[in-house]
Amino acid sequence: MAEPWATLGIDLHVEPAGPGLRRGLTNALRDAVRSGRLAPGTRLPSSRALAADLGIARNTVADAYADLVAEGWLTARQGSGTRVAGRTVVPPSGTTPRPRARSRPAYDLRPGSPDLASFPRAEWLRAARRALATAPYHALDYGDPRGRPELRSALAGYLSRARGVRADPERIVVCAGFAHGLRLLGTVLRSGGARTVAVESYGLDVHRALLDAAGLDTVPLPFDRRGTDPGERAGADAVLLTPAHQFPMGVPLHRDRRAAVVDWARRTGGLVLEDDYDGEFRYDRQPVGALQGLDPDRVVYLGTASKSLAPGLRLAWMVLPPGLAARVADAKGGVDTCGALDQLTLAEFLTSGAYDRHVRATRLRYRRRRDALVAAVTARAPEARVTGIAAGLHVLLRLPPGTERTVVQAAHWQDLAVHGLTRYRHTDALAEPLDALVVGYGTPPDHAWAGALNALCAALPG
Repeated sequence: MAEPWATLGIDLHVEPAGPGLRRGLTNALRDAVRSGRLAPGTRLPSSRALAADLGIARNTVADAYADLVAEGWLTARQGSGTRVAGRTVVPPSGTTPRPRARSRPAYDLRPGSPDLASFPRAEWLRAARRALATAPYHALDYGDPRGRPELRSALAGYLSRARGVRADPERIVVCAGFAHGLRLLGTVLRSGGARTVAVESYGLDVHRALLDAAGLDTVPLPFDRRGTDPGERAGADAVLLTPAHQFPMGVPLHRDRRAAVVDWARRTGGLVLEDDYDGEFRYDRQPVGALQGLDPDRVVYLGTASKSLAPGLRLAWMVLPPGLAARVADAKGGVDTCGALDQLTLAEFLTSGAYDRHVRATRLRYRRRRDALVAAVTARAPEARVTGIAAGLHVLLRLPPGTERTVVQAAHWQDLAVHGLTRYRHTDALAEPLDALVVGYGTPPDHAWAGALNALCAALPG
């Protein structure tokens, strides 16, 4: 029978060196604390457990601990065990101290994240318990590279009902976030002979960088009052669009252009990559269905839980044309790279109706925030014009020409993080640059919302 210390002890890597075991152990522990490898508050193994691990006498360890307690390196209290004392760590000579982490701004209106304080912890925990209680044991194995079948089936039903996607579980591949999915698609497209992807004039530079890293060139599409114009594709093999709510301009793709880009894909054999990043959030109009519903054989649908739930879940999905799902799954390396437990939990969350309830509740909260933002800007900064407000988690604030940089700097002085439109503009875009702010209203928790609005209005002209 195993001794209690064999199963209840704490592992500690230490190599006693020098004359005598006691002195060698004392020096090794002291150096580990001095260098910062053992941080203040770290609990050390009991003298009995460490002695057994090192194969030395228990009294030797106890004496070394006592020496270091007397020197102030360790603390020992009844019921709390032996711990590293709280003290300033002096890095060894020749090393560079780590720079201090940059403090967060007081207010954050950058786009791309929901209100993380509203994550449905209780409902998610209940779903996790139900999923784990009913999951077969083999669900914890490496699994299908396309993802857990329970999640793919739940997604097929939800996307068909809520987003108008023509989904088959066999054509769904689960991935670790949108960027992971786009990286996989870029690899598959390049290996299939593709060379160029047309992208929107304004969009996330990280997405363009992912395509560049896959060996694909990106060319910008024109943009006008009806949104992105996919009519000029410059010989592209694929097109990446945000048709439901263009990021960052905030307008949906015009219905004539939706039909035109699908017709182009059919004629040329090209592929349309549809980023439906915040399709669940609409306020003043009927929901715009997924472009994929027009032709599931030529459109890849990409969705994610990062806006509706939380980016930290690292869960996204692709609904792929026939023949492409297997190639994308192979590009994952033949194994499921997403956590099985989180996939099972999300499947339960979807099928139980908890996801719908959460989306409806957050949709109402975000609409109230949007209304407050529009009212505040209209009343206090009349020179800024709010656009792109019908859906999503951000708005575009159009500014007087030549003022964007000044406003972004003024926001910094207000301890407000906000992005100017310029950072999202493709370097080869032909259209004249616009001065604007891209304001995300999903990120601040409720207690910081009023302060964030005040900081924003204080930074705007007028």
